[in-house]
Amino acid sequence: MPRPASDAPALQVADLRKSYGDREVLRGLSFDADRGRLTAVLGPNGVGKTTTIECCEGLRRPGGGTVEVLGHAVHRDGFDAALRARVGVMLQDGGLPLAPRAASVLAHVARLHRDPLDPASLLSRLGLTDVARTTVRRLSGGQRQRLALAAALVGRPELVFLDEPSAGLDVRARLAVWDLLRELRADGVSLVLTTHLMAEAEELADHVVVIDAGRVVAEGTPRELVGPDEVRVTVSPDDLSAVSAALDERLGRSWQVHPHRAWVSLVPAGSPDAGSLARVAQVLAEAGHPDAGVTSHRRTLEDAFLELTGHSFEGADR
Repeated sequence: MPRPASDAPALQVADLRKSYGDREVLRGLSFDADRGRLTAVLGPNGVGKTTTIECCEGLRRPGGGTVEVLGHAVHRDGFDAALRARVGVMLQDGGLPLAPRAASVLAHVARLHRDPLDPASLLSRLGLTDVARTTVRRLSGGQRQRLALAAALVGRPELVFLDEPSAGLDVRARLAVWDLLRELRADGVSLVLTTHLMAEAEELADHVVVIDAGRVVAEGTPRELVGPDEVRVTVSPDDLSAVSAALDERLGRSWQVHPHRAWVSLVPAGSPDAGSLARVAQVLAEAGHPDAGVTSHRRTLEDAFLELTGHSFEGADR
């Protein structure tokens, strides 16, 4: 039996496909975003994160697959006015008119909704009161970002799409945005965001979706993706294969050995401790590599991302 709409995910993406000419950007991409949770979509430059979000927002028509937003089949039934009133959208480029003043833009968006938030309070919350009478054209990049976020939130949406919400923000503004997103989630708002800040995803996300080559390559909570902490052995590239083989042979099945380009990561059965480090150092000395560096390494989402995709995480993408 299908779940009632109130129990269904806020967003369901199934077998999503999209091409630009001969270039296939999305190749059967599927994931869900649960209600009242923050879902972060991560991926290397050029893998289609923005295309995915634009298909979900009804701004771009996919070549195949389905998108359901708040139980509404977007590309079958259309993204009508009733649905738009329930969804907030913050575009990567802001999508704001340049001539009006900041306060006027937000007041206009507020008037489009039945029960909006107070625009002045929202401007204050995002540190924009001092530039409320400044035209959008004269705002800094970070100020435009915050105004675009305010426009996405002023209508009290049930679901918010945020494409790079912290891009161009200084530390103080970024933390203010993070606090606001946490409050929205606590109030039951569903959030889907793309971000180039690993710390942002690790700090805020309940669920992370990693895409590469147009498909989902991994998903889960940040903790599930990050995995346990590890011992890291730093070696020269010439010694990498020999050191990996020696560690694999001598440490036994209670350790997982993963060679990388300039180090070997080791995951013991339990969390690494002083005894773990001493054991690895002893094995290395016995194998003829006493000078290899041995450290305890607290894994991050960036570590997991690099392992899953083999790419650094920088730049905008389609």
